[in-house]
Amino acid sequence: MATPGPEPVTKNEHISSDGSIAHDGCVTDPEKAEAAQDVTDEESGAPSPPPAQLQRWNGTATDMFRFFSTIYCFILMGMTDAAVGALLPYIESYYHISYTVVSLLFLSPFVGYILAAALNNLIHHHFGQLGVAVLGPVSRLVGIVPLVFHPPYPALPVVLLFTGFGNGIEDSAWNAWVGNMHRANELLGFLHGAYGLGATIGPLIATAMVTRGGLPWYTFYYVMIGLDGLALFLLVPAFWRATGKVHRATHTAGTGGKRTTTRAVLRSPVVWLVALFLLGYVGAEVSLGGWIVTFMLKVRGAEPFMAGLTATFFWLGLTVGRVVLGFATGRVGEKLAITVYLLLSVALQLLYWLVPDFAAGATFVTLLGFFLGPLFPAAIVAATKLLPSDYHVSAIGFAAAFGGGGAALFPFAVGAIAQSKGVEVLQPICLAILVFILLMWWMLPGGLRMGGLEKARDSNERIGDDFRKAAGWVAGGARAKSG
Repeated sequence: MATPGPEPVTKNEHISSDGSIAHDGCVTDPEKAEAAQDVTDEESGAPSPPPAQLQRWNGTATDMFRFFSTIYCFILMGMTDAAVGALLPYIESYYHISYTVVSLLFLSPFVGYILAAALNNLIHHHFGQLGVAVLGPVSRLVGIVPLVFHPPYPALPVVLLFTGFGNGIEDSAWNAWVGNMHRANELLGFLHGAYGLGATIGPLIATAMVTRGGLPWYTFYYVMIGLDGLALFLLVPAFWRATGKVHRATHTAGTGGKRTTTRAVLRSPVVWLVALFLLGYVGAEVSLGGWIVTFMLKVRGAEPFMAGLTATFFWLGLTVGRVVLGFATGRVGEKLAITVYLLLSVALQLLYWLVPDFAAGATFVTLLGFFLGPLFPAAIVAATKLLPSDYHVSAIGFAAAFGGGGAALFPFAVGAIAQSKGVEVLQPICLAILVFILLMWWMLPGGLRMGGLEKARDSNERIGDDFRKAAGWVAGGARAKSG
């Protein structure tokens, strides 16, 4: 994305918050902005596109209100996802069920995330961001309200499908919106830092209510009902004018009258590569956050409150890493920065697995969260740099929602395997996932040089080109030596 510094002033035409056409020097919202007027090259006289003008989060009061509303949403998403892991031992004992059965609580939201990935583009086309502002909090409430009545266990995986859909549709929409802003690395760092903040305080509140307050596990969801109700009252006014009509007008202007369909977007290998990267990343993140408490209790012999505190340390490290490292990632370059973060994460995961000490484990897992933090935001920025602008809403939405399914799939797999092998399988599974996503990241074109992603897009480089170039270089060196 654009680096800090003065930007060229161009006269753009865009749809303002009241739906009218306005002419000024900035685009207030990519979801509402019309394509800029062509300008004429002074030397040749031929029409040429004006320099891209990216929206700023504080460009208008409406944009600021919207940005802070999405920050609040990500806090709630983090609380919703992470609290399940902290409450897992108490749900297991309350219903007298096995690891495999209780792990269904991770798997069922996966269906919701997949539905969100498939429907994101359609919801934007018909209802705009306003549709997401309504559907996100309402879907979470539909999933949370039944939990306070602690129904029979088979009902829990069913209702949590709705929380997965609510989280998935907001995850995809707000990532696509913020990912196209000026200084997207930093802004996405704050957005996903908000998720980490929610994932930090959610388990802390839930664990304190159960272990210190002596309350049943389901009382935590009374808190979530109030918070999600507030989200609905914030988001609807914030995005009231971001309707489907505005979205369709913007999209038609940018694509010559045709709607870019999800099917067309999914033909791009980059979309699937980013989606698989996010699937693995979120899977590792939530597997660690979700099973840390159980691992510390059963394997490291920690006291219940301290075990819950370890999960808090992990999510706190994730939050700080997203905010702090977000400022470094864009300046170093996404490909190189994430390569370094992942190599450090692999080393820390090995230490967490092999050093059987509670204090050391808590330290390693905190640092692991710190270096894992920037991965999701950087993947979103990489997608915006590699893909055409008319792909962004569908592609980022699909990748974010599909990747969010990792929050269900991999924690379930850990629980299912732990039933027969023990919860210590968490460590080798997470290590394997980290190695897998490192390979996925290296498959993206552009090399490790600064600006490589943009050059890869302009020169139509394919995924895996870096590996082919490296193999050619090695083969050439071998031939030179043998010659």
